[in-house]
Amino acid sequence: MKTTDLKKMVKISVMAASIVAFSSVSSMAAEFVSVVKDGVNLRSGPATGNEVLFQLPAGYPLKVLARKGKWLKVSDFENDKGWIFNALVSKTPYVIVKVKECNARKGPGTNYPKVGSLAREVILKKVSRKGAWIKISHPKLTGWVHSKLVWP
Repeated sequence: MKTTDLKKMVKISVMAASIVAFSSVSSMAAEFVSVVKDGVNLRSGPATGNEVLFQLPAGYPLKVLARKGKWLKVSDFENDKGWIFNALVSKTPYVIVKVKECNARKGPGTNYPKVGSLAREVILKKVSRKGAWIKISHPKLTGWVHSKLVWP
């Protein structure tokens, strides 16, 4: 085999391996959904006959772990797991405060003035992101919070 042919084969193999690796990484990106209305049941299994574990409020963010028919196996910010009917969630991005208390600021940084305080488990609509800061909206305020203070 000629050296040129061998180089081409190695180059093609490396490119193919890179494509496969990139595809695997991008397909592993976490999927998040949010509850569409108040009082939605999180169940122990993928059917209405299964035990209700919790009732979730509108906007509550969830990480999708698996799918079974029209049901999603999900987890929350405390890693509680359960099943929810697919029609009861949306892709609208929400976050939940995961610390005891944090500040919402007028802009994306600690040098901006505080516009309010947020308590643990407050649900906020995610408007945009700038670096490590998330612009949030809530019926009582709009501001910015650091991404380490909320989930996801």
